[in-house]
Amino acid sequence: MRPAAALAAVLVLAGCGATQWTPAAGPVPPRAALPRFTHVVVVVFENRERDQIVGNPEAPTFNALLRSGADITRYDAVTHPSLPNYLALVSGSTHGITSDCTSCDVSGPSLASQLEAAGRTWKTYAEGLPRPGWDGSVEGLYAKKHDPFLYFRGVDRSRVVPLTQLAPDVAARRLPDFSLVIPDLCNDMHDCFPETSDRWLRAHVLPLLRSPALAGGVVFVVFDEGTSDAGGGGHIYAAAAGPAVRPGSVFAQPTNHYGLLRTIEDAWGLPRLGLAARARPIAGIWK
Repeated sequence: MRPAAALAAVLVLAGCGATQWTPAAGPVPPRAALPRFTHVVVVVFENRERDQIVGNPEAPTFNALLRSGADITRYDAVTHPSLPNYLALVSGSTHGITSDCTSCDVSGPSLASQLEAAGRTWKTYAEGLPRPGWDGSVEGLYAKKHDPFLYFRGVDRSRVVPLTQLAPDVAARRLPDFSLVIPDLCNDMHDCFPETSDRWLRAHVLPLLRSPALAGGVVFVVFDEGTSDAGGGGHIYAAAAGPAVRPGSVFAQPTNHYGLLRTIEDAWGLPRLGLAARARPIAGIWK
């Protein structure tokens, strides 16, 4: 196992035998020097270890983002399988869920409810979603298990929309403060190869990075989990790009989905949810 001690964390067994990251008791890490982002976009791919992407000739766009943006070199998922990682990313907890259930739900706050309370806007752009707010399990290459806000009671499901709305929102300068972008089961690398996801990234994310609609913003590109148990759910690729990022910078401290959530919350002065309070925010890569 990689040096989890640097994370001040221990690995514990959760229900059904799933391994999850849990921080040891200790002082809350201080707020880092972060920009007050105009926009945050998080794009999530699936089921690859970092070394399956970095240096892979089938993933030139993924690797180009590490050079033109920032390389977050020690980013881990927190558990297996997919769904609890997505829940961790948007709420600071797996909520005891250890499967890719589709009929389960979650009470309590999420990043969505935080944003709404602060007067900020958000959307999920999910590829293949049949219509806004659709709560079905699977439709074609769309899977609910990769669409975390649909699991929270009381969330405004009209803000969970098909990916086809992203380009018009960008063109009309209607990009929300926070966007979660979810490719379908092929384009997220779950069912298909890195070269397929790389083409998708080039087609959907590079235009966003060049758009005036992102001015002052950041795009994080991460994976939900890897194929190992490093850090709880695998050692995965993570990059930050966009106007707020210093090109060619590196964040080399251990972090994970809780650290990414903490970064967003600290940048916008939001309360820290769950285990995000014990995670280190991503710092030193900003302009």
